[in-house]
Amino acid sequence: MPEERRIPGSRFGRFARLAAVGVRSGASLLTDRGAGAAAEHAADVLGNLRGLAAKVGQMASYVDGIVPEQHAPAFEASLKALRAQAPRSSARAIRALVEEELGAPVDALFTEWDDVPLASASIGQVHRARLDDGRELAVKVQHPGIARAVESDLANASLLESFVGVLGGRRFDSRTMFEVLRTRFREELDYQREAESLRAFAALHAGDPTVLVPALVQSRSSARVLATELARGATFDEACTAPEADRVAWAQTLWRFVFKGTLVGGMLNADPHPGNYVFHDGGRVTFLDYGCIQPITRRRPLALRTHRAALARDDEAFARAVTTMLGAKPGPLADLAVRYTRECFSALFESPYRMTRPFAAHLVDGMREMGALARKLPEEQVFTMPAEMLFVNRLQFGFYSVLARLDVEVDYAAVERAFIDLAPP
Repeated sequence: MPEERRIPGSRFGRFARLAAVGVRSGASLLTDRGAGAAAEHAADVLGNLRGLAAKVGQMASYVDGIVPEQHAPAFEASLKALRAQAPRSSARAIRALVEEELGAPVDALFTEWDDVPLASASIGQVHRARLDDGRELAVKVQHPGIARAVESDLANASLLESFVGVLGGRRFDSRTMFEVLRTRFREELDYQREAESLRAFAALHAGDPTVLVPALVQSRSSARVLATELARGATFDEACTAPEADRVAWAQTLWRFVFKGTLVGGMLNADPHPGNYVFHDGGRVTFLDYGCIQPITRRRPLALRTHRAALARDDEAFARAVTTMLGAKPGPLADLAVRYTRECFSALFESPYRMTRPFAAHLVDGMREMGALARKLPEEQVFTMPAEMLFVNRLQFGFYSVLARLDVEVDYAAVERAFIDLAPP
């Protein structure tokens, strides 16, 4: 279990620590021997900072293609601990926040309360508790001081640029993109909003025996405390070593959750962090986190056209849909964008399909390739990506990396055909 640490809150203090990570990592990566030390240092600093800084580290722990291939094992090994358990806030500070938010002593609110958290992440940590009716709960509590830390990170242009760079976002309109980024991460601090999203996803997937959304306990929830019934099952690492039939069923469920939410519900759950899944027998998966939700209602018709063209294996219709969706100008960048997006849809065009880690890393490289081409072209041939695509990239790169670790061949097209006609016209 990580040690308890106070979150650095000032913009300057957080920037100085991030700058030190960059200098040390850059120098150490010049030699293979230095990669392990650089990774351990990065995990320690990013974990202590939490907030947006920790999110960057967590992404590097599982998204293929972010860290150079020769150094990826060292960084994944060190940052994996950050993904599973960021440094935690003290039991006393957590109890004080819960009591402030819910207006009563912890011992009066719960018949049982574990001061040692089940998990600690970038924004909050989760404690096991029990109600007097016997229900066992997972209570997510924000790290005290995290709101100030997040605001410091959101005011730090270099950190925002590093996060966007991870997602291949240098082709986005920076002003609009940063505003979308700030909006989404501020929303993650509002647990009442997350509770609304949780209810929306529960309604969307009601009746699906494999997509499980934890039951909300509203009476023990607030803007900084979120209580749900506790889900127990296998972790992602355990799921990756399960029998092939189980992994196939789980991959099908993951695909249905992501794309039914997007295409039918108009809600993009943009945080595919492996710790957000709990795996059960029979292909069932409990989905835990609803803090980062990108609405795509306005662009859903275009997304549907793209998916339907891929399901029909109609390359011409697909190219037209992608060109319209991206607002692409004629020229080599538009051609490359269509080819790149076609690769992103390989799981549908070529279904049944086995997602692999080299393929996921190749997609990250492809986004960088488009950015490099855009810098060489005249202005009349360059177009900026819709700002909403930033979180589409975050989902895609992370989600494909998750599926690649399950390492199974799946008929994703059949999974999607089963629900796509439920989408509104």
